[in-house]
Order: sequence, then C-alpha cells, then structure tokens
Amino acid sequence: MSDSPLRLASPSVDAGASGATAARTRDGMALTAILAAALLAMAGAACVVNGYFVVVIAGVALLAICGVGLNLLLGLTGQVSFGHVGFYAIGAYAVAILTTQAGWPFWPAWLAGGAIAALTGALLALPALRVRGPGLAMVTIAFGFVVEHGAVEWRALTGGQNGLMGVMPPGVFGIEGSERVVAVAALAVLAVALLIYARISRGTWGAAMRAVRDSETAASSIGVNPLIVKAVAFAFSAALAGLAGGLFAPLQGMVTPGMFSFLQSLLFVLVVMIGGAGTIAGPLVGAVVVGLLPELLASLENLRLLCFGVLLLVVLWGAPNGVIGVLGTWWKSRRNASSSDVSVDASAPLTLPVLAQAQRKGLAAHGLVMTFGGVKAVADLSFELPAARVTSLIGPNGAGKSTVLNMLSGFYRPQAGTRALGGDALAARGACDSARYGVARTYQTSQLFGGMSVLDNVTLALSAGRLGGLLGVARMRSKTHRDAATALLRACGYHGDVELMAADLAHVDRRLVEIARALATRPAVLLLDEPAAGLSTQDKAQLGKLLREIADSGVAVGLVEHDMSLVMGVSDGIVVIDAGRFLAQGSPSAIRHDERVRQAYLGAQTAEAGKPRERDVATTPEVLGVGKLTAGYGAAPVLHDISIQVREGELVALLGANGAGKSTLMRSLAGLHRPVSGGITFDGRDLSRLDAAKIAALGVVLVPEGRQVFAELSVLDNLRLGAFPCGRLPRVTLDARIERMFARYPRLRERQHQRAGLLSGGEQQMLAIARALMSAPRVLLLDEPSLGLAPKVIAELFASLDALRRESLSMLLVDQMAAMALSIADRGYVLEEGRVSVSGSASELAGDARLAAAYLGGQHGAGVAA
Repeated sequence: MSDSPLRLASPSVDAGASGATAARTRDGMALTAILAAALLAMAGAACVVNGYFVVVIAGVALLAICGVGLNLLLGLTGQVSFGHVGFYAIGAYAVAILTTQAGWPFWPAWLAGGAIAALTGALLALPALRVRGPGLAMVTIAFGFVVEHGAVEWRALTGGQNGLMGVMPPGVFGIEGSERVVAVAALAVLAVALLIYARISRGTWGAAMRAVRDSETAASSIGVNPLIVKAVAFAFSAALAGLAGGLFAPLQGMVTPGMFSFLQSLLFVLVVMIGGAGTIAGPLVGAVVVGLLPELLASLENLRLLCFGVLLLVVLWGAPNGVIGVLGTWWKSRRNASSSDVSVDASAPLTLPVLAQAQRKGLAAHGLVMTFGGVKAVADLSFELPAARVTSLIGPNGAGKSTVLNMLSGFYRPQAGTRALGGDALAARGACDSARYGVARTYQTSQLFGGMSVLDNVTLALSAGRLGGLLGVARMRSKTHRDAATALLRACGYHGDVELMAADLAHVDRRLVEIARALATRPAVLLLDEPAAGLSTQDKAQLGKLLREIADSGVAVGLVEHDMSLVMGVSDGIVVIDAGRFLAQGSPSAIRHDERVRQAYLGAQTAEAGKPRERDVATTPEVLGVGKLTAGYGAAPVLHDISIQVREGELVALLGANGAGKSTLMRSLAGLHRPVSGGITFDGRDLSRLDAAKIAALGVVLVPEGRQVFAELSVLDNLRLGAFPCGRLPRVTLDARIERMFARYPRLRERQHQRAGLLSGGEQQMLAIARALMSAPRVLLLDEPSLGLAPKVIAELFASLDALRRESLSMLLVDQMAAMALSIADRGYVLEEGRVSVSGSASELAGDARLAAAYLGGQHGAGVAA
C-alpha cells in the first residue's frame, strides 16, 4: 500500500490549532531558556566557590544525569529499575581500571565506560523486560547486588573491598585536572542529556515509548515492537548512568564497592519521582532537592536523615506527579482557560482513502488450531475475509471468536494452520509484524494511549512501526503528518478537540479514535472486536455507516460483534463458529434462518427436565424485585429502566444476546456494581445501596460467570468459605451442609482434598454452585453456568438446577442455552440493548419468534421450542 498519508482529504482546522502549537512552542522556548540559565549559573558557581561546594554541585549534576536516563525509562516507557547503581558502578570501575591499570587517558576511558554500561543495559533488557511490575524491579535489584558483590569478589581487577585508589581528575585544554573540571564536565553532559531527552520525548520514539507504557498490546497492533522500544530506552538509560559513574570516580579519587549500595539506586528513583516523571526539567529539580536538602539539614546532626526522610514523604504525598508535574498542570490549566479548543471543522468532507485494485487483499485462515490447557479453543478452522467486504464472525459465548481474532492479528501463534494475505502466506512473527504487513485491529475494551493526545495517537500510527532515527521529531511534528491524522479523525466521525488527552475521551469518541488509529497504519485488513459495545442506538447507526465506508474503500473488514441488528445490517457475509469449529457461512438472511445456527445460539430443550408446575401468580409472594433500574459503567447506561421480579420458589430465566446487559444486572443484584437509579428489593428491603457482603449475608448469592472458584484452595476449603456469609457456624452444622453438597455432587466428595484449579470445567461449575448453596441462600443468581462446558456436562448441570427448582429454591438464571433454560424455568425475561423486550411464562417465550430475533436480529424465526 502507498506510504503517503496525503491521500486523505485535507480538513479545515480551527484557528485554535495554530494557536495551541504556537503556545507549546513558546512554552518550550521559555523552558529551554530557564534550564540553560540554571546550568550556566551552576557552571559559573563551580568555577568560583570553594572545593567543598564544587563537589556538591558536581554531585547534583551526576544525580541529574542518572535521573535523566532513568526518566526515559520510568517517565516514558513506564519501566521501574532499582538497579541503576549497577550501571553507575560499571562506568566508575571502567574509568578507574582503564586509567590506573591500563594507562588509558581519561576521556577515552570515560567513553568506554559509558559504552560498556550501555551494552550491559541492552543485554540485561532482553530477559528483564519480558517480565513486568514487581518482577522487573526484582531483576534490576538483583543486578545491582551482582555488580556490587562482583566488585568485592573480583579482587585482581577491582581491588576487592579496598577498591581502587588514585583515580585522577581529567585535564582539559592543558589545564591540570581538578574537581572543577569534573563539575563543569558533568554540567555539560547534563545539558546534552537534557537536550537529547527533549528530542526523543517530542519525536516518534518518545511517542512509541509512551504508547508501550500505556498499552503494549495496542502498540503492537500499530506495528511498534514493545521489546525493542523498551530495550533502546534501557540501553540509553544505562549509558547515562555509566557516563555519570565515570565522572564520579575522579571526583572521589577512588572507587570502592560500598559507594554503590542499593540506597544509591533508591536516590536515583527519588530524583525522578520528586522532580516529575516524564518531564524535561524534572530530573534537574529532583536532583537539586535530593542533593542539596541533606546539606541544608547538616546542622541538625543526628536528626538530619530523619528530617530528610520526612520532607521527602511530604513532597511525594503533596505532589505525586512531582514538582514539575504540579507546576505543569497548573500552567496548562491557565493556558487552556484563555485558549480555544482545537477541533476538526464539521463541514469538512467525510472521505476515506480508496485502495487501488492491486492493494486490495483478503485474509484467509486455513486449518487454525489453538489449545489452552488441554481445551481445544479453536479446531481446524478455515474461512476467508474478502477484500472490500464486511465479514462478521459470530457464535455463542465461548465459541472462540476472540481467540480467532487474536490468531488472525498475530497476537496468538496458531499451534497448527496458516494465514494468507492476498494469497501470500503470513508468517507468525507477532502482532507488530502482522500490523506492518497490513492487518490492523481494534479491541473489545478500548486501548487508546491515554497519556497521549488524540492527534498523537493517530500520528504515531501513521509510521506503522517504522520509527526512524532516535533523535528525529519530524514525523510527529511535521504539518503533513498531523494534517493527515486530523483528516483521518474527521473521516471517521470524530469532531472533538484533537489535542485532548485520549484518557479524557467519551466512550463513543474512544471507539472512533481507535478505528482512526487502526486505519492510520494503512491496512489491507481491519479486524474489530465488539466495536459497538456500550454505544447508543444512534452511535451504532453511525458506526455501521463507517464500517460500510471502510469496506467500500477497499479494506477487508472482519467484525466480531454481539449486536445482531448491527451484524445483520452491515455484513456482506457471516461466518458462524461454535466451540471453536466452523458451523456455517452465508448471507445474513441465510444465517438467520439456518437451523444449525439457531441451535448453537438457543440450544435445545433438556429431555430430563420435568414440566414446571403451574403457580398461582396472585398468591405467590415476591422475594426479589427490580424496579426501573438503570446502571452502567460510564456516561452511557447499560441497563435502562429494568423491571423484573422473582417470586418465592420460582426459577426465572433472564435471556438475551451477548452485550444485552444480563451480567450487569446480575452484578447489580449481587452488590458488585452500584446502580445509577432504580430500586432492588429483597423481602421488601432495599438492596441498592448495600455492599456485596451484606447482600450475600441476607441470602442473595451469586454464582459468577466463569465459575471463579478459589483455584489454590482445596474443594473442601472452597465449600467452607461458601458458608462465610452465615457467620461462625457450629462445626456440626457446617459438616452437615458439606455432606449435603457431597450428596448432591458426588464427584466433589471424590476430589474434596484436590486443588480446585485442577478440576475440570464441569466440576468447577458444580463446586461454584455448591459453594453458593453452603450459605443456604433464599435467592440463587446463576450467571452463564453452562459456559464452556461439554453437552453431556451441560445436561447434568441443568438436571441439578431442575432438582433445585423442585426443592422450591428461588433462582434467577442467565444462560446462553435459551431453550434448555426455558425448559426448566417458570417464567422468563428477554433483554435487548439493556431493556426488557419480552416477558412471560417459559412456555410462551419458547414459542415466541421475538426470542430468536433477540439473538439473531430481525423479526424472523418461529421460537425455540423443540
């Protein structure tokens, strides 16, 4: 595909865009002037003050140099290192060894020390950066200890515990070496380091580092290789620490292992945190605080370190984003108050780039296989996503749709089978490689780079992972690329402020920006995972038009979506999978009427279930009631004025397609999600403001989707914890309840001392239900109990639920097997887009065509009765 971003129509942009750019330029120039003045003042002071203060100034400069390097790692890529003192020591020992033992001049030895530290950092990064969070911190701490104790043990080279003496300060221009030369050299290195950091942070590499920090998954999907980006950041950070260490050796005149303790690494991290991670001036401010504060408190003698620690805690508590972070937030709010938003002109034409015929490529899957822990999630699956068409991949819960999407986009490597793009085999080299070849995707949960602006999100994607030189800023700052990104945002329907941080976007705008970012890589194939989730009806209509526009431009669109109205309205073709296997393929109309598809979505009635007894509705008391309940996770509600009821001894089925709001309602009933408005009553008591533990203690107990047993505990311990809401039960009562559970589910008795995580899926589901029954609930909430189970196990499960129904336990059942659920239920409700669309007795719903329409779209079908 063409690499030119100019094929998009150019939009008209408000005058605020140039004003915002000019304001940022002025702010950058002002900051540069302030930093230059501060460094010159420190250099001037180093030339006139006495030797003690020269050492203090040099020490501050060395702290700042290490802080700049660590700021690139921590502030941009989000990686924490507590072992940078190791690189500091490597630089110091390299200078000491080369100058005192090998006879090298200082400056070549100093550069060699920085290079050795950089190489060591790159080698350490390869294994270290494959772990995250505490794992990475532990690896770097271990590295620091290895270097420190290696210096102790390698006596022949490092002098052991006594270290190396007689490291002389360097001379320059014939001037004899002294601490002043070291101080001025340190300040010069600091100035260069700050300049390099500023260039990187404003350029494509800096944007890629922020992208990796915010979402490695999304960064891979636009062609950025997270491991390479983090390794480069780690090596650069290590090089600066090595260069600082190389200047530390002549400043002290000696090096010993005790100078490079773990405490020194903590000070490097504090420099970044106090000054402000991710800011240009932060390391300098942090170094001044960390370096000078102990000197200012020197008169306090024994209380000096205590006061130092207290002051640091106060600073970190009062300014968690650092001193510069707080000042930057204040200045930005002040500037924004007097400037207009940078938005895209709504009158600009809605046009997407049209691919030439030679650039249009379909994506084909041949015999894909993927297994997780012995469970075959996808089995011998083959289908094709033709160019310039919308092809939807649908199937019931647990069918393997997301797994297939992950294989197509390169996030999973198939255990068997291949992918082909335009007839050419696509190697399984990872998601970033697939993105560079033209396979882009979006995610079920939007994964924008929240720490970057909307415009930067899309501008970075235009590079498709080709980041250019480390110090280059042209791609991120050039008018050509930013205009192209702005045009693409407009073409996708985003009309907001392009300079707004992506984390602050409304839900619908996040979806549009994510699609624009995916299209910015100029893909041949666009894969979308539930893009309509959480959107309003109007927003879904806008999304449908956009998907058609993308397909008409020549891109092959692969859509995984649970909103069947959208799927049926926008798709040229539909592929149906069930339990990871190909089930059917055809037009929306053919799929809607395919009996195999209806069977997969709705299931079949269970023959073992007895006919529910007739109830006198007028005399059966209500035990659980929901009145006009509204709930959601953001600006747009998921549930809209839901009203349902469960009577004493009833089994009520709650049905609907994925994304209809069933699980949100169950979580609201169990107290795991706070409703926006409406009421929930249990025996006349309001539950809407109670927490989950109190609701469970009252007798409303949830069996959550996905079982969620305590995997590391035994079956017996899981059951004992199930009785926790009842308080401390007598041992006899507890044992009697456990015995009843074993009688109900004999397989649990056989495995009572086995870890729950080692049980099969069916056994875990039995345990989850038994655990809930241990608290003797009045109402049992069951969320998708049949999900991921084999047909035989599902039949056994529904037989056990039917037995509970016959024992007059009140239950609210959410399950994908609609026909089976209705065969044991008394009544049912059907949810569509967060609203009750149909309700009635189980027999009435089983024959109602609207039930099938809720799952498969349209007003077709003839019910689900077997």
